[in-house]
Amino acid sequence: MTPPGAVPTAAGAAGREPAVDLDDVVREYRTGGEVVRALRGVSLRIDAGEYVAIVGPSGSGKSTLMHLIGALDRPTSGTVRIAGQDVARMSDGALAELRNAHIGFVFQQFHLLNRTSAVDNVALPLIYRGRNAAGRRAAAVSALEAVGLGHRLRHRPSQLSGGEQQRVAIARALVGEPRLLLADEPTGNLDSRNGAEVMALLERLVVERGVAVVIVTHDNEVADRAHRQVRVRDGLVAEDSAAPTVPTDVVTPGVPAPADTPA
Repeated sequence: MTPPGAVPTAAGAAGREPAVDLDDVVREYRTGGEVVRALRGVSLRIDAGEYVAIVGPSGSGKSTLMHLIGALDRPTSGTVRIAGQDVARMSDGALAELRNAHIGFVFQQFHLLNRTSAVDNVALPLIYRGRNAAGRRAAAVSALEAVGLGHRLRHRPSQLSGGEQQRVAIARALVGEPRLLLADEPTGNLDSRNGAEVMALLERLVVERGVAVVIVTHDNEVADRAHRQVRVRDGLVAEDSAAPTVPTDVVTPGVPAPADTPA
């Protein structure tokens, strides 16, 4: 159901399964004696293999939408389905398992453990899946190699550049092979060169792994690289449209280019 005043969202591509599906979602918060309606009836479907930017000014409901897409919150009404499961009907423990199994998170602040090596930072989420030490390390090494940091396994965050730290964070998000990667202002703490490399890496993930990548950003240049833009205003999806596609000749060091892209 699409609420009055909202722009209908793009339909899912034929043959694709939704990574996340929101139907007429309302989210209200109580502040003192007042009720604040952060989302006022949002319907949005994001399929596997989509690259989407969610854009909006402060107070638009963008952050609330991000929390719902990431299963960090539940709707007041309406339905949020992730991997086909209704998050409102799940216990806190089941919701945590869902996040661990299906969603990878990348934040503006890298949230790496300062005294821990890159490989151990990346392996950390697999502890909660019960993987043994050898399996965790093998998966972490593979994830770091995929982001071009196979030569930095033993380095601590303080020994890495900002761009390298963000790539470690992306490897940590990927190590569990999520269906959905949610990136909140992923270039906010990076200079333009490192920011461009991180964005190119996220774009490769869509092509090579079929991961649904959702970037939440204030930066229109970052949003313009996405294949689809969802603009949020006053708690509603105001616009949902395709954006210009980034040139395919941008290659991240250490990350294989698609077969039809010159390296």
